[in-house]
Amino acid sequence: MAVTLEVESTLTDRYQTTVPEIVRRALKLGKRDKIHYTIRSDGEVVLTRAAPAEDEDPILIQFLGFLACDIANHPGRLQSVDTNLLKRIRSLVNSMELDLDALLLADDE
Repeated sequence: MAVTLEVESTLTDRYQTTVPEIVRRALKLGKRDKIHYTIRSDGEVVLTRAAPAEDEDPILIQFLGFLACDIANHPGRLQSVDTNLLKRIRSLVNSMELDLDALLLADDE
């Protein structure tokens, strides 16, 4: 028999609420994730994790989530970019032309 968990949250004066931790874990929600609501005719509301938009890269979103989590958990690891490193980076890419709208070649995908 499947186990059913129940949890409550409270609405603020502005009709906002915090998604309880158990729900965030069950839906694998992270900061900035979207929630999808399905409202059934009997008044029941089903809450699910929203599918990413077609133009969103799920790998990039996961990577950015990983970075955000790592920064939040280990802020002491953050380091500023050294001026010499920045100059070196600029010297390496200064003459490169880049068209972000150009299609990738089959070998590059």
